Amino acid sequence: MSLIHPTAVIDPRAKIAKNVVIGPYCVIGQNVVLEEAVELKSHVVIDGYTTIGARTVVYPSAVIGTKTQDKKYRGEKTYVLIGSDCEIREFVTINSSCGEGTAVKVGNGCLIMAYCHIAHNCELGNNVIMANNATLAGHVIVGNSAIIGGLAAVHQFVRIGDYAMIGGMSRITHDVPPFTIGAGSPYRYGGLNLVGLKRHGFSLSTRSALSKAFKITCRSGLTLAEAIDRIENDVEALPEVKNWVDFCKSSQRGLMASAVKESSSSEE
Repeated sequence: MSLIHPTAVIDPRAKIAKNVVIGPYCVIGQNVVLEEAVELKSHVVIDGYTTIGARTVVYPSAVIGTKTQDKKYRGEKTYVLIGSDCEIREFVTINSSCGEGTAVKVGNGCLIMAYCHIAHNCELGNNVIMANNATLAGHVIVGNSAIIGGLAAVHQFVRIGDYAMIGGMSRITHDVPPFTIGAGSPYRYGGLNLVGLKRHGFSLSTRSALSKAFKITCRSGLTLAEAIDRIENDVEALPEVKNWVDFCKSSQRGLMASAVKESSSSEE
C-alpha cells in the first residue's frame, strides 16, 4: 500500500506502483511512472515522461523531468529514465532530453549528491557517483562505477569511461579513459584508479595489464594511434584492455591531458 501525504499534488493519470511513499508538497505530472517502493521525501517535482525505478529515493527539492534547457527544443516527446536503487539528493536537477524519442538515462544504484545537474541526452551507467555540485552538460556519457568529484564540470559530448575517478573542481573538456584517476584544470592523470579497481575485485594481472595500457597511452610520448597499435600488439588482450582500446578508438573529442600526443587530444 502506498503512503501519500495529503499535501502532495499528483495528476490522476500518473502511474503509481505499490508501496510508494510520497511526502509533503511533492508535485507529480501526468506522464510520470513511479515503480514499486519509490520514495519521494518532500517538495520533489517530477514532470514530463519520467520513470523512476524501484526503490529509488529522491530527497527534498529535487526536480526531475522538466523541459530541457537546450534552446533547440521544439516541444518533441522526450524521456527521463531513472534506474532502481538510486539515491537522488537535495536540489538535484535532471532535465528531460532534446530530440524526438530521446532519453536521459540514469542506471541502477547511482548516487547523485546535492545540487548536481544532469542535462539533456546524458546517459549514466550503473553505480555512478556524482559528488555535490558536479555538472554534466548535454550528451555526456558516463560509464559504470565512475566517480565525478564535487564541483567538477563536464563539457557537452564528453565520455567518461568505466571505473574512472575524476577529482573535485576538475574541468573536463575531452574524454576520460576507463579505469583512470585524475583531477585539475588543466587536467592531469594520477594513473589508474587502483583503489577502486581493488575494491571492485579486479585481479592483479588485470591491474598490471591496464597499467601497461595506461603508460603506453599517456606516458610514452606516442600519438594515440601509435599507442593503440602498441597496446594491441604488446598487452594481453583481457576484456578490460579491450574496453580501454575500444574507448580510445571511438573517441570523437580526443582524450584529456596533454600527455597524449595528438593535437585533437589536447585541452581547449
